[in-house]
Amino acid sequence: MAQRLTYRRRLSYNTRSNRVRATKTPGGKLTWLYEKKPAKGPHCGDCGIRLAGIPALRPRQYAKISKRQKNSSKSLRW
Repeated sequence: MAQRLTYRRRLSYNTRSNRVRATKTPGGKLTWLYEKKPAKGPHCGDCGIRLAGIPALRPRQYAKISKRQKNSSKSLRW
């Protein structure tokens, strides 16, 4: 029979922010690994398309990359 798992954090509901996947630890124990939400990246305020040349990161990660990685000189061609 498969081993039962319980959440490791206080949130006990299957929500978007509480996604998990089962993995085996080096000690042979089955445990949950929490997954981060996928990043969408910045979009144009006028037309809503993704901005080219800027990586899709979670909001806090933009503080860790340099300024030149947060800007783009690529312009839209109509």
